[in-house]
Amino acid sequence: MIIACHECDLLNTVPSIPEGSTARCVRCGAVLYSRKKDSIDRTMAFTIAGLVLFALSNAYPILGMKSEGILLETTLMQGVTELHAQGMWGLAALVFATCILVPLIQLLGLLYIILPIRMNRLAWQAPFFFRYLRKLQPWGMMEVFMLGILVSIVKLAKMAVIIPGLSLYAFAALIFVLAGAISSLDPHLIWDRLGDDHE
Repeated sequence: MIIACHECDLLNTVPSIPEGSTARCVRCGAVLYSRKKDSIDRTMAFTIAGLVLFALSNAYPILGMKSEGILLETTLMQGVTELHAQGMWGLAALVFATCILVPLIQLLGLLYIILPIRMNRLAWQAPFFFRYLRKLQPWGMMEVFMLGILVSIVKLAKMAVIIPGLSLYAFAALIFVLAGAISSLDPHLIWDRLGDDHE
């Protein structure tokens, strides 16, 4: 396998290395890639857990606000719908894309790629989907949305009693689980299994 160093652009011929090892550039010593341990199984476990958490985070109220005996609750999708109803369609589209659509595509895409590989098969057009799945990765910004929710909770706590819903905890856990799935994924191993050396 030939890998261009990200630091000095030297083309390095890298042999297959054992799990848990790191390949370094022969010129500058920069890390070319790390072979992650149990990458396929760990990524699949994180992905399945992520899909369960995604379903929970969209099925139940994310926040409740109680004031003068009246309880108002909202789900993540209701928040997007309300933004749209108030004329903030750009913000609604951004929240929907970065907090619902992109994470769902990432999770389903990972499952679509990883599950057949785990069964020694290849999914249809797997290299194409994996390439675009990697390009989509920066668009998932759930942690930014979560930070906004926490700021809102602090500000709204002065006006009413804020009740965190099950969805909020599932959403917070999903952020870490999705990060775990992405960090445990070994792209070089996947490309090797897919028989495609273009990243």
